Amino acid sequence: MDTGVKVNRHGKAKILSPDEIQILFNQGLYNLRDRTLFAVCLFTAARINEACTLHTADVYDRKGRVRPELTFRKSHTKRKLATRTIPVLDELRGYLEKYKPEAGKVWLFPGGVFREEQDRHINPDSASRVLRKAFERVDIDGASTHSMRRTALTQMSNAGIPLRTIQEISSHRNLEQLQEYLEIQPEQVKGAIASLSLLSPVSETPDKIAVFPDVPSPNPQDVPPS
Repeated sequence: MDTGVKVNRHGKAKILSPDEIQILFNQGLYNLRDRTLFAVCLFTAARINEACTLHTADVYDRKGRVRPELTFRKSHTKRKLATRTIPVLDELRGYLEKYKPEAGKVWLFPGGVFREEQDRHINPDSASRVLRKAFERVDIDGASTHSMRRTALTQMSNAGIPLRTIQEISSHRNLEQLQEYLEIQPEQVKGAIASLSLLSPVSETPDKIAVFPDVPSPNPQDVPPS
Protein backbone atom coordinates (compact mmCIF):
# COMPACT_ATOMS: atom_id res chain seq x y z
CA MET A 1 0.00 0.00 0.00
CA ASP A 2 1.35 3.40 -0.96
CA THR A 3 1.73 5.67 2.06
CA GLY A 4 3.00 8.69 0.16
CA VAL A 5 1.58 12.04 1.27
CA LYS A 6 -0.83 13.60 -1.22
CA VAL A 7 -0.97 17.30 -0.45
CA ASN A 8 -4.22 19.17 -1.20
CA ARG A 9 -5.06 16.89 -4.09
CA HIS A 10 -8.25 15.34 -2.70
CA GLY A 11 -6.47 12.03 -2.17
CA LYS A 12 -4.99 11.92 -5.69
CA ALA A 13 -1.25 11.66 -6.31
CA LYS A 14 0.50 14.52 -8.05
CA ILE A 15 0.95 14.51 -11.83
CA LEU A 16 4.67 14.97 -12.52
CA SER A 17 5.99 17.53 -14.98
CA PRO A 18 8.84 16.65 -17.38
CA ASP A 19 11.21 18.77 -15.25
CA GLU A 20 10.17 16.92 -12.09
CA ILE A 21 10.71 13.55 -13.77
CA GLN A 22 14.15 14.70 -14.90
CA ILE A 23 15.26 15.78 -11.43
CA LEU A 24 13.72 12.71 -9.77
CA PHE A 25 15.60 10.21 -11.95
CA ASN A 26 18.88 12.16 -11.93
CA GLN A 27 19.03 13.37 -8.33
CA GLY A 28 16.33 11.64 -6.29
CA LEU A 29 16.83 7.98 -7.18
CA TYR A 30 20.29 6.78 -6.21
CA ASN A 31 20.84 3.48 -7.98
CA LEU A 32 20.08 1.66 -11.22
CA ARG A 33 17.65 -0.79 -9.61
CA ASP A 34 15.43 1.99 -8.32
CA ARG A 35 15.58 3.99 -11.56
CA THR A 36 14.69 0.89 -13.56
CA LEU A 37 11.83 -0.08 -11.25
CA PHE A 38 10.18 3.31 -11.49
CA ALA A 39 10.93 3.62 -15.19
CA VAL A 40 8.82 0.48 -15.58
CA CYS A 41 5.99 2.20 -13.70
CA LEU A 42 6.32 5.41 -15.72
CA PHE A 43 6.71 3.93 -19.19
CA THR A 44 4.07 1.18 -18.87
CA ALA A 45 1.60 2.88 -16.48
CA ALA A 46 1.94 -0.21 -14.27
CA ARG A 47 0.86 -0.35 -10.66
CA ILE A 48 3.72 -0.62 -8.16
CA ASN A 49 2.75 -4.19 -7.24
CA GLU A 50 2.76 -5.20 -10.91
CA ALA A 51 6.25 -3.76 -11.43
CA CYS A 52 7.64 -5.36 -8.28
CA THR A 53 6.32 -8.81 -9.26
CA LEU A 54 7.66 -8.91 -12.82
CA HIS A 55 9.34 -12.20 -13.72
CA THR A 56 12.76 -11.92 -15.32
CA ALA A 57 11.66 -14.36 -18.04
CA ASP A 58 8.82 -12.01 -18.94
CA VAL A 59 11.30 -9.18 -19.55
CA TYR A 60 14.35 -10.88 -21.13
CA ASP A 61 14.53 -13.73 -23.62
CA ARG A 62 16.89 -16.72 -23.24
CA LYS A 63 19.73 -14.76 -24.78
CA GLY A 64 19.30 -11.97 -22.27
CA ARG A 65 17.78 -9.54 -24.74
CA VAL A 66 14.93 -7.26 -23.71
CA ARG A 67 11.69 -8.59 -25.13
CA PRO A 68 9.57 -6.37 -27.41
CA GLU A 69 6.81 -6.47 -24.78
CA LEU A 70 6.63 -6.81 -21.00
CA THR A 71 4.15 -9.35 -19.67
CA PHE A 72 2.23 -8.56 -16.49
CA ARG A 73 0.81 -11.86 -15.31
CA LYS A 74 -2.82 -12.11 -14.30
CA SER A 75 -1.92 -13.47 -10.87
CA HIS A 76 -0.08 -10.24 -9.99
CA THR A 77 -2.54 -7.71 -11.40
CA LYS A 78 -5.21 -5.92 -9.40
CA ARG A 79 -8.33 -8.07 -9.06
CA LYS A 80 -6.46 -10.66 -11.19
CA LEU A 81 -8.61 -9.80 -14.20
CA ALA A 82 -6.25 -10.64 -17.06
CA THR A 83 -2.65 -11.00 -18.17
CA ARG A 84 -1.59 -8.06 -20.33
CA THR A 85 1.41 -7.19 -22.46
CA ILE A 86 2.81 -3.69 -22.90
CA PRO A 87 5.22 -2.68 -25.69
CA VAL A 88 8.68 -1.64 -24.48
CA LEU A 89 9.46 1.99 -25.28
CA ASP A 90 13.05 2.73 -26.32
CA GLU A 91 13.56 4.84 -23.19
CA LEU A 92 12.56 1.90 -20.98
CA ARG A 93 14.61 -0.53 -23.05
CA GLY A 94 17.74 1.47 -22.24
CA TYR A 95 17.15 1.07 -18.50
CA LEU A 96 16.38 -2.64 -18.80
CA GLU A 97 19.49 -3.35 -20.90
CA LYS A 98 21.74 -1.70 -18.33
CA TYR A 99 19.96 -3.44 -15.47
CA LYS A 100 20.22 -6.99 -16.92
CA PRO A 101 23.33 -8.02 -14.87
CA GLU A 102 21.46 -7.15 -11.65
CA ALA A 103 18.20 -8.92 -12.51
CA GLY A 104 17.24 -11.92 -10.38
CA LYS A 105 16.99 -15.46 -11.69
CA VAL A 106 13.23 -15.57 -11.06
CA TRP A 107 12.14 -12.07 -10.11
CA LEU A 108 13.26 -8.99 -12.02
CA PHE A 109 13.63 -7.11 -8.74
CA PRO A 110 14.70 -9.57 -6.00
CA GLY A 111 14.06 -8.91 -2.32
CA GLY A 112 16.55 -8.22 0.45
CA VAL A 113 18.70 -5.22 1.27
CA PHE A 114 21.39 -6.43 -1.12
CA ARG A 115 18.93 -8.27 -3.39
CA GLU A 116 20.26 -11.53 -2.05
CA GLU A 117 16.84 -13.08 -1.49
CA GLN A 118 16.38 -14.54 -4.95
CA ASP A 119 13.29 -16.53 -3.97
CA ARG A 120 11.14 -13.46 -3.43
CA HIS A 121 10.57 -10.09 -5.07
CA ILE A 122 11.02 -6.65 -3.58
CA ASN A 123 8.15 -5.72 -1.30
CA PRO A 124 5.90 -3.03 -2.86
CA ASP A 125 5.82 -1.20 0.48
CA SER A 126 9.62 -1.08 0.49
CA ALA A 127 9.57 0.27 -3.06
CA SER A 128 7.06 2.93 -2.01
CA ARG A 129 9.36 4.05 0.80
CA VAL A 130 12.28 4.29 -1.61
CA LEU A 131 10.30 6.55 -3.92
CA ARG A 132 8.91 8.65 -1.09
CA LYS A 133 12.44 9.37 0.15
CA ALA A 134 13.50 10.21 -3.40
CA PHE A 135 10.67 12.74 -3.69
CA GLU A 136 11.71 14.26 -0.37
CA ARG A 137 15.32 14.65 -1.55
CA VAL A 138 14.26 16.76 -4.52
CA ASP A 139 11.44 18.62 -2.73
CA ILE A 140 8.54 17.25 -4.76
CA ASP A 141 5.40 17.38 -2.59
CA GLY A 142 2.16 15.48 -3.01
CA ALA A 143 3.65 12.61 -5.01
CA SER A 144 3.63 8.84 -4.51
CA THR A 145 4.05 5.67 -6.57
CA HIS A 146 0.61 6.42 -8.04
CA SER A 147 2.15 9.56 -9.56
CA MET A 148 3.97 7.44 -12.13
CA ARG A 149 0.77 5.76 -13.25
CA ARG A 150 -1.34 8.94 -13.20
CA THR A 151 1.35 10.87 -15.08
CA ALA A 152 1.60 8.22 -17.80
CA LEU A 153 -2.16 7.88 -18.27
CA THR A 154 -2.73 11.65 -18.27
CA GLN A 155 0.07 12.12 -20.81
CA MET A 156 -1.59 9.60 -23.13
CA SER A 157 -4.97 11.29 -22.72
CA ASN A 158 -3.49 14.73 -23.43
CA ALA A 159 -1.86 13.30 -26.56
CA GLY A 160 -5.32 12.44 -27.89
CA ILE A 161 -5.10 8.67 -27.40
CA PRO A 162 -8.66 7.23 -27.24
CA LEU A 163 -9.77 6.32 -23.73
CA ARG A 164 -10.60 2.77 -24.80
CA THR A 165 -6.99 2.29 -25.90
CA ILE A 166 -5.67 3.77 -22.65
CA GLN A 167 -7.98 1.43 -20.73
CA GLU A 168 -6.38 -1.54 -22.50
CA ILE A 169 -3.01 -0.38 -21.16
CA SER A 170 -4.14 0.60 -17.67
CA SER A 171 -6.40 -2.45 -17.15
CA HIS A 172 -9.06 -0.36 -15.44
CA ARG A 173 -12.31 -2.27 -15.23
CA ASN A 174 -14.30 0.53 -16.86
CA LEU A 175 -13.82 3.98 -18.36
CA GLU A 176 -15.27 5.70 -15.30
CA GLN A 177 -12.46 4.34 -13.14
CA LEU A 178 -9.90 5.39 -15.72
CA GLN A 179 -11.24 8.93 -15.89
CA GLU A 180 -10.75 9.25 -12.14
CA TYR A 181 -7.01 8.84 -12.77
CA LEU A 182 -6.76 11.54 -15.41
CA GLU A 183 -6.08 15.17 -14.59
CA ILE A 184 -7.49 18.09 -16.54
CA GLN A 185 -5.27 21.17 -16.67
CA PRO A 186 -6.75 24.71 -16.36
CA GLU A 187 -5.38 25.49 -19.82
CA GLN A 188 -7.42 22.62 -21.25
CA VAL A 189 -10.59 23.99 -19.68
CA LYS A 190 -9.87 27.46 -21.08
CA GLY A 191 -9.21 25.95 -24.49
CA ALA A 192 -12.46 24.01 -24.36
CA ILE A 193 -14.45 27.15 -23.56
CA ALA A 194 -12.56 29.18 -26.17
CA SER A 195 -13.61 26.65 -28.81
CA LEU A 196 -17.23 27.72 -28.25
CA SER A 197 -16.47 31.03 -29.95
CA LEU A 198 -16.85 29.15 -33.23
CA LEU A 199 -20.56 28.90 -32.46
CA SER A 200 -21.08 32.65 -32.21
CA PRO A 201 -23.54 34.00 -34.87
CA VAL A 202 -22.33 36.98 -36.83
CA SER A 203 -24.36 39.79 -38.31
CA GLU A 204 -24.83 40.13 -42.04
CA THR A 205 -23.11 43.54 -42.04
CA PRO A 206 -19.75 43.84 -43.86
CA ASP A 207 -17.77 43.98 -40.59
CA LYS A 208 -19.19 40.57 -39.50
CA ILE A 209 -19.50 41.63 -35.85
CA ALA A 210 -21.13 39.07 -33.57
CA VAL A 211 -24.88 39.47 -33.40
CA PHE A 212 -25.22 39.49 -29.64
CA PRO A 213 -23.62 42.91 -28.95
CA ASP A 214 -26.09 44.49 -31.39
CA VAL A 215 -29.12 43.27 -29.49
CA PRO A 216 -30.19 45.64 -26.69
CA SER A 217 -31.32 44.28 -23.38
CA PRO A 218 -35.11 44.24 -23.08
CA ASN A 219 -36.76 47.00 -21.10
CA PRO A 220 -38.51 45.49 -18.04
CA GLN A 221 -41.63 47.51 -18.92
CA ASP A 222 -41.77 45.80 -22.31
CA VAL A 223 -41.68 42.28 -20.91
CA PRO A 224 -45.21 40.89 -20.66
CA PRO A 225 -46.21 39.41 -17.28
CA SER A 226 -45.86 35.63 -17.05
